[in-house]
Amino acid sequence: MSILLVEDDPLIREFAVEALREAGYHVIHASTGEEALAWCERRVADVLVTDVRLPGQVDGWQIAERYREQDPELPVIYATGFSPVPPRPVPGSLILRKPFHPEEIVRMVKELGQEKGAPPA
Repeated sequence: MSILLVEDDPLIREFAVEALREAGYHVIHASTGEEALAWCERRVADVLVTDVRLPGQVDGWQIAERYREQDPELPVIYATGFSPVPPRPVPGSLILRKPFHPEEIVRMVKELGQEKGAPPA
C-alpha cells in the first residue's frame, strides 16, 4: 500500500516517513501542496496523509479535494496542530492532532487501509 505524506516540517516528515516504512508501507513524501498535486497526476497514493497548513497557495484541504476528484474513495488523514480555516474534511477521513506519536499515524493508516479493502500491513 502506498501513502502520500505531505508535511512541511522536516522533522515531523522524517519521523512519520520512518514509522510508516517500518510498518511496511511504501511512502512518497512532499513538503508543499504544489508538490503533492504533482503526485496527484500520477495517482500514486492509496492513502493521503496531509498537514492542513502548508507553505504556498495550496493547503491540505485543497490537496484532499483535488485527489478526491480522481479517487472519490481515497482515505485521507489530516494532521493539524492549529488551523485558522474551519475543518472541511472529506468523508472517510480522520483528523490527527499534532503533536502525535509515530505509532498513532501507523494505526490510523492501517484503520483507513482496511476500510478501503486493502489487506492489513
